[in-house]
Amino acid sequence: MVRKAAKAESKAASTRKPNMREAILAAAEELFSTYGFNAVSVRDIAQAAGANPGSVTYHFKTKDGLLLEIYRRHCGPMNRRRSELLAAARRVRDLQDRLEAIVRAYVLPAFTSGSDLAGGGTRFTRLRAIMSAEGNEVVRKIIAQTFDDTSHAFVDAIHESLPHIPRTDIVWRSHFLLGALYYTLVTPERVSRLSRGSADGTDAGHAIEELVRATVASLQAAPLDQAVTARRKTLVAAKGER
Repeated sequence: MVRKAAKAESKAASTRKPNMREAILAAAEELFSTYGFNAVSVRDIAQAAGANPGSVTYHFKTKDGLLLEIYRRHCGPMNRRRSELLAAARRVRDLQDRLEAIVRAYVLPAFTSGSDLAGGGTRFTRLRAIMSAEGNEVVRKIIAQTFDDTSHAFVDAIHESLPHIPRTDIVWRSHFLLGALYYTLVTPERVSRLSRGSADGTDAGHAIEELVRATVASLQAAPLDQAVTARRKTLVAAKGER
């Protein structure tokens, strides 16, 4: 199945590739985002790019090196933009406005464009989601190498704005934001369908604001231990009234 798709990609690559290295990157990204990392071979990538397997190893050494380069070329600009926006957000005086600015600084660059490298677009977002789900140790290391420093910076900034929320709770809630971001970028048609056309899932501006509002609300929720204690008190009070 992958081989057939790779052959089809080979024809398309011959008309769009500026050079062999770029053709290999484009072919690998398309195949990885469709079939995952484990199911795609160097030979599949070479066929899709209109190259020979030796060209892949010449430019990227291994399949792991090729995936790392895909992450670097997309995420370098995205992480730099996030860092710029985060630095500006941390200068906001009002804590509520600062928290919203921090969350927006994380979300906005992922929507920058569906075609340029700064935002990565839907295809790369789909690739990231598939890579995260595969559980491959090489992939996990690449993801950590690419995103952990930026992620720590955002978690720390959020914690500074919400010092009463344990950092562990913030990590969980930031984790949920990432899942929401993946799903929003990859399946915008679901919003349009479930809203019966009253909302446009492809409206990036609206999606960003909804994500920011929902995330800020979740970040500001009571710490988990406090919420559990409050529920227990409510249950005890309810039993006492019976």
